[in-house]
Amino acid sequence: MTGHPSPLEFFATLRWIDGRPLLDTIEQYRRDLFVQAFDTYCSDGITPAYNMVLAGRGKKNWKSADLVLAGLYCLLCLDSPQGNECFIIANDLKQAGDDLSLAKKLIEANADEIGDEVTVFSEEIKRVDGRGFLQILPARDSIGAHGKTYLFLGLDEIHGWRDYDLLEALAMDPTRSDARMWITSYDTLWNAPGIPLHDLKERGKVGDDPRFLFSWYSGEYCTDPALASLSPECRANPSMGSWPEGMGYIDQQRRRLPSHKFRRLHLNLPGAPNGAFFDPDSFTRAIDKGRTSLPFDARQKYYGFVDMSGGSADDATLGIAHEEDGKSIVDLVMRQAGDVPFNPRTAVERFVRQLKAYGIRRVTGDAYAGQTFRFDFEGHGITYTSCKVPKTELYEEMEPMLNAGEIELPDLPRLLEQGLGLVLRGSRVDHLPGEHDDWINAAAGAVWCVANADKFTAPVAAFGVYQVAR
Repeated sequence: MTGHPSPLEFFATLRWIDGRPLLDTIEQYRRDLFVQAFDTYCSDGITPAYNMVLAGRGKKNWKSADLVLAGLYCLLCLDSPQGNECFIIANDLKQAGDDLSLAKKLIEANADEIGDEVTVFSEEIKRVDGRGFLQILPARDSIGAHGKTYLFLGLDEIHGWRDYDLLEALAMDPTRSDARMWITSYDTLWNAPGIPLHDLKERGKVGDDPRFLFSWYSGEYCTDPALASLSPECRANPSMGSWPEGMGYIDQQRRRLPSHKFRRLHLNLPGAPNGAFFDPDSFTRAIDKGRTSLPFDARQKYYGFVDMSGGSADDATLGIAHEEDGKSIVDLVMRQAGDVPFNPRTAVERFVRQLKAYGIRRVTGDAYAGQTFRFDFEGHGITYTSCKVPKTELYEEMEPMLNAGEIELPDLPRLLEQGLGLVLRGSRVDHLPGEHDDWINAAAGAVWCVANADKFTAPVAAFGVYQVAR
């Protein structure tokens, strides 16, 4: 149907950098991925069946190597009428250097086969016939590629991307039916809607995009039926069989790495930023999967905590919790109606309705805007007292309870993102610059109220701890 060699035919003519036949180093699951991505066509026999690939696996599973091989294949084997312009965008300068170095080593190892077809420069590889090139750039330096047309775009490690700016700038040219994009990455640091890798994973799981090829190997989710029933370590590391025998690599890394790094690097699970305050395993275990809130139960005492906002940048949030069987149960965390900007007084009205629905007539909150919100809440019949405990102490008291399994949290993406995003900044526990902590602050405040309720005597309002009105 096409006049060019298939990827496996091309790889069969090459050697790996250590001299072994290249095809011998490519396991069956990787061969299948190359065939699906580059040798599967629509009914016209010309248009690629897939124009986007998302390939996720644990560390040391050939992700970057496959991306470089895909780039070289598109550069040398495809015959695009508009030229074979190929880009690989790496996460940072070091990753870009590693990818470019690997591409050069592959060309050097196969000088007899492909050496005459390309000229290797310091920062790119060009076809000698002028029909195309392969450029490998760090994400921060890829602005020059914005708006460019291309045959192949590889994105290496997008786990730290917070927005769609670069993806939008590097969108495929709609006039090029042969263009392809290949994304490979560990799982995201920021696992919430609106984050590119989170959204791409969800799209892949739904499977409603016929030209999107989703290949994902992680400890929790695997698209490969042959591995889906294996242990989390085996599911996330499909190339484990190619590692040297007896080295105990996974067990070694589990002992040497912090939990959040091991989860992301070797189980391909959502991680947490460097310096994360909460242990990601403890935090995620505390989440009651699939449960976003709990209804009012007249047998319980409920406690409310609000993190108010001026309405221009941060959400205003309300957390409600109770104690049950020795655990602090966060029944709900909610925000104002709609996104910012908003009128904070409408948020007060919304929170008052929810507090009264749980029988709460007294609430505690941060000291934002002095007495403003105290008078607003009291105008609706809810007593408000400013919390005397700084948020760092709220988080510090929450941490051992999480580690001991004494907290249950609702399954809310923003709460998970903000909880895992808290870091130590000097002597404070806080969010990173440009991030937010309003959802986790409301939850932590509600937990603190529950955990400290037995320490206070009437009048409880003096301590900012409030019980259900009886």
